[in-house]
Amino acid sequence: MIADKMKGMVANSSAIRAMFEEGTRMAAQYGAENVYDFSLGNPNVPAPASVKKAIVELLDEEDPVVLHGYTNSNSGYADVRQTVADSLNRRFGTSFAGKNIIMTVGAAGGLNVILKTLLNPGDEVITFAPYFGEYRSYTNNYDGVLVEISPDTETFQPKLDEFRAKITPKTKAVIVNTPNNPTGVVYSEETIKKMAAILEEKQKEYGTDIYLISDEPYRELVYDGVEVPWLTKYYANTIVGYSYSKSLSLPGERIGYLVIPDEVTDSETVLSAANVATRILGFVNAPTLQQKVVAKCIGEETDISFYNRNRETLYSGLKDCGFTCIKPEGAFYLFVKSPVADEKAFCAEAKKYHILLVPGSSFGCPGYVRIAYCVSYETIVNSLPKFRELARQYF
Repeated sequence: MIADKMKGMVANSSAIRAMFEEGTRMAAQYGAENVYDFSLGNPNVPAPASVKKAIVELLDEEDPVVLHGYTNSNSGYADVRQTVADSLNRRFGTSFAGKNIIMTVGAAGGLNVILKTLLNPGDEVITFAPYFGEYRSYTNNYDGVLVEISPDTETFQPKLDEFRAKITPKTKAVIVNTPNNPTGVVYSEETIKKMAAILEEKQKEYGTDIYLISDEPYRELVYDGVEVPWLTKYYANTIVGYSYSKSLSLPGERIGYLVIPDEVTDSETVLSAANVATRILGFVNAPTLQQKVVAKCIGEETDISFYNRNRETLYSGLKDCGFTCIKPEGAFYLFVKSPVADEKAFCAEAKKYHILLVPGSSFGCPGYVRIAYCVSYETIVNSLPKFRELARQYF
């Protein structure tokens, strides 16, 4: 018999993954060209040519015993960590050393490592709806309690008054995700400054340390010159998690990193514990070949023109159909208001037109649906007549 905790997790298994699996089944039944699967944030853009070049060079040049062996530290190769730190310092004017970087099994692995490091049973983790639904599972993994801040459906910026009110002596961490999944909204510098001020105020009030965890897999995917604030500049107790899944189109390779700055309270202990957490969670170390690959590709710039064309075409097309949505500033998602209160019923209707959407309740924001537009441009264009047929039922 499975564990009681897993029973609940199975029952609430990811609607995103379930919809993706449904899309695979429907593609086999109706033909892939006749199914418009917007369920999963799985980049349709191939990895840059430099990634293949790096892999070939590494396989040809490196000692295979070393390349495919364990790293000396569970935190990863020292030279790779220094390369990441140097890149961040150039880009953001920071002063990180290699020791401040822990290579991780993607952003998800990094979040689990840092939550394992920080949480005691009953500790509270705050996040802002809409949010990536796995935050709840990750927090539950370590017997923490996820506290939701309700969504501001006008701007999808965090509700800071509610945030201040919900911080308690049990608050151990706050997770922010900007550019945001599922809305594509970038939290403004003004928002970040106010959030940091609230956290400083509450740390002093309660005499506790509250860690701001910035989940950043979409950092480079921004449009129209929008800038994403680098959060360690605004709040000392900030830890950053990053993934190359989106920026280099490597979701299946599971490679990313954590940044734990010296300014974090008791940073040496936190770094040491995170190194141990990497091992005892079963990761042991991040994939060695991929560590070396991303180090070789550290200067690669993301070409967002593909996603931007999809964004503009889909956003305009849906607005013309009568749908309401906020134009995303980053990532590759549109968050669309359901024309009926029960967005799951709307998703069921969309499925009749072979359109696969994810209900907003999966992100703590019912009444909306998420569309992942990291698909081929042909899928975007060919889906619009089906969206128009669907819209006629409601408008």
